Amino acid sequence: MSAPRIVLASASPRRADLLRQLGLEADTRPAHVDETYLAGEVPADHVDRLARAKAEAIASELPDALVIGGDTVVVDGRRVMGKPGSDEEAVEMLMRLAGREHHVLSGVAIAGPSGTVSRVVRTDVRFREFSESTAIAYVATGEPADKAGAYGIQGFGAALVEEIRGDYYCVVGFPVAALLDLLAEAGWRYAFGRLEPLD
Repeated sequence: MSAPRIVLASASPRRADLLRQLGLEADTRPAHVDETYLAGEVPADHVDRLARAKAEAIASELPDALVIGGDTVVVDGRRVMGKPGSDEEAVEMLMRLAGREHHVLSGVAIAGPSGTVSRVVRTDVRFREFSESTAIAYVATGEPADKAGAYGIQGFGAALVEEIRGDYYCVVGFPVAALLDLLAEAGWRYAFGRLEPLD
C-alpha cells in the first residue's frame, strides 16, 4: 500500500515546519471554519472541535487523503486568550501573563478514509517577571501578531519563558507525540521520514 497524501488544513507555518522536520511531505490547504465559542463550551472541547472541523472540512473534498487539523489557545485562569487583535491587546495579554503560570491547550485531529481521530494536549507554562517596556519591545518584533496568547515559544518569545511542564510542541501549536499516536490510530506507523501501513 502506498503512503497516503498528507494535507495540512492550516495556514500555520509552524505546523508546516514541524511536519517537514519529521520528513513528512504535506500539501497546505487552510480550512476556514467559524472559531466562535459555543454556549457553555470549555476550552479543551473548543480546540478539539475546531481541530476536527478543520480536518473534516478539507477531507470532505479530498476523501483519500489524511488531513491534519489543529487549534491552540492559551488559558489564564478562566480567561481564554486567542490571537491578539492589535499591538495594544498583545501588550495587555503579555503583562497579564508576566510572572505567572498559564496553560496552553492544543487540539490535533486527523480525518481520513477511516474517519476522524483527535486529541487535546495541555502544557503548563510559567513566564518570568518582565516590564511593560519588555512587552512593548517584544510586540514590536511582529512575532506575537498571529499567535495565541501573543507569544511564540519557538522564537523571540522564548526569552519570556521561565519554565514549562509538559509537551513543548503543544506550546508551538502541534503536539508531535499526539500526532504520531493519531497516525497509528488511523492505520499508519511513523517510520522516520515516511509512513508505513500498520499490519
